[in-house]
Amino acid sequence: MYGKDTHIPDDGTEHGAKSEGPGCCGWVLTILSYILIGCTLPFSLCFTLKVVQEYERAVIFRLGRLLPGGAKGPGIFFIVPCTDEYRKVDLRTVSFDVAPQEILSKDSVTVAVDAVIYFRIKNATASIVKVNNSNAATRLLAATTLRNVLGTKTMAEILSDREHISHTMQSILDEATDPWGILVERVEIKDVRLPVQLQRAMAAEAEAAREARAKVIAAEGEQKAARALKEAADTMAESPGALQLRYLQTLNTISAEKNSTIVFPIPMEFLAMAKKSIGNGNASM
Repeated sequence: MYGKDTHIPDDGTEHGAKSEGPGCCGWVLTILSYILIGCTLPFSLCFTLKVVQEYERAVIFRLGRLLPGGAKGPGIFFIVPCTDEYRKVDLRTVSFDVAPQEILSKDSVTVAVDAVIYFRIKNATASIVKVNNSNAATRLLAATTLRNVLGTKTMAEILSDREHISHTMQSILDEATDPWGILVERVEIKDVRLPVQLQRAMAAEAEAAREARAKVIAAEGEQKAARALKEAADTMAESPGALQLRYLQTLNTISAEKNSTIVFPIPMEFLAMAKKSIGNGNASM
């Protein structure tokens, strides 16, 4: 009919077998309440029978004391209107945003980081008895944990290692909220905002690095091209007819493009011989 949560009392005194009962006045009030319920049947059933949903649990206090057996629900449960008070607890997963935190990283860079936390109540009794407001306490603890964890990381680690930071925060929060009956299911870093000046500096640095890599790649290409040209020149030097064949191939390529101008290269040897002959003529004069 209904489930039960484990009852873990922790108030500095010994509970269980050594716990004191409600006392004589408490027993008298309880007996009178049952008599009143019996005398007003069936109308009293409207006040004694309560229903909680599948995702809820009810923590019942009788004369200010927690009833043994843990939380009640889901389904129908019975209370004594004159002596009992109950609190409903929602067991569904709750998500909330951690407000953006201004954090000074390990390398002295100020960043604004926000996160989202997913948690649920796994022990309804502990969430009522052990902490005043479990939701508010979890929110404050999450903000503090976010600042403490990110304060030990550098800016590069915050930007590149979000998954590890999320797992670290989840383990810390889960361990701290376990006595409250809360289970932290997931922690996600939503956004990391850098100062505008730092963004510009990082953009300039990245652009300079890209330009440097481009120049290196272009220089390597020129080096490979020069090496290939040298090897081609050596190959042509070994065969006297290779240069003429290359010239004819070039003419064929130019003629295929329907050009009206054809350039005839003059070998450098002819120029050298002409210059030498002119020099000899001037010397004879």
